[in-house]
Amino acid sequence: MGKREDYEAKTEKLIMPIVEANNVELFDVDYIKEGQDWYLRVYIDKEGGVTIDDCQAVSRAFNEILDKENYITDQYIFEVSSPGLTRPLKKEKDYAKSIGKLIDIKLYKAVEGLKEYTGVLKEYDKDNITIEVDDNLIKIERSNLAMIRWAYVE
Repeated sequence: MGKREDYEAKTEKLIMPIVEANNVELFDVDYIKEGQDWYLRVYIDKEGGVTIDDCQAVSRAFNEILDKENYITDQYIFEVSSPGLTRPLKKEKDYAKSIGKLIDIKLYKAVEGLKEYTGVLKEYDKDNITIEVDDNLIKIERSNLAMIRWAYVE
């Protein structure tokens, strides 16, 4: 495991009690470099969506732990936010929550002549997803997914 994965795993472990105490769910943790800056991003969610107050409460509580533990050697910017309306599907629980929802996908290799689809996620397993597009079921290998996220519907 590299430095990035170590920081993400340690952050997940340390933030879980704070997330649970604030009645929100940990969606994801990212430690990434953008331009010259490193970012530690924690994404939280809850039924009905998170508020700014939820993000602030988790951020304030976890800042104290970050200061005390001091396990990240780089200078970084810490952020807590919602995964947003067009959240990506990353973990098995994300796929489970998305059954019956409209999703956007982009593929590495075309399936049935297309590399992009918007459809309803009907089922998934460790190897494949099945979406419904215009009353047609399309089976796609998960290894072919370049991007999969909730579709934005107005």
